Amino acid sequence: MNQKPFKFTNLAGLVAMVLLAGCAATPAPVTQRVDVPVPVFCVKPGDVPARPDYAVEKLAPSASDGEKVLALARDWPQGRKYEEALEAIVAGCLN
Repeated sequence: MNQKPFKFTNLAGLVAMVLLAGCAATPAPVTQRVDVPVPVFCVKPGDVPARPDYAVEKLAPSASDGEKVLALARDWPQGRKYEEALEAIVAGCLN
């Protein structure tokens, strides 16, 4: 029985070659597009209508009930117009 002794230097060389061969086969980087949702304001500050000056807010606390009712009646059309403008802006954001 003539057996040759196992040499670890041959094994180390083989392992080094396998590791180096693995490093040589790296795939090329692939560019991927990733869609990320970004919050965007749908209303520009210039699009928001100015809040109207209501007559009822300028009344003195001691104003009579009749004066308050008349001020509310005068403010009603202004309030409706302002409300419609705001609703139009919100509807534009939802579409």
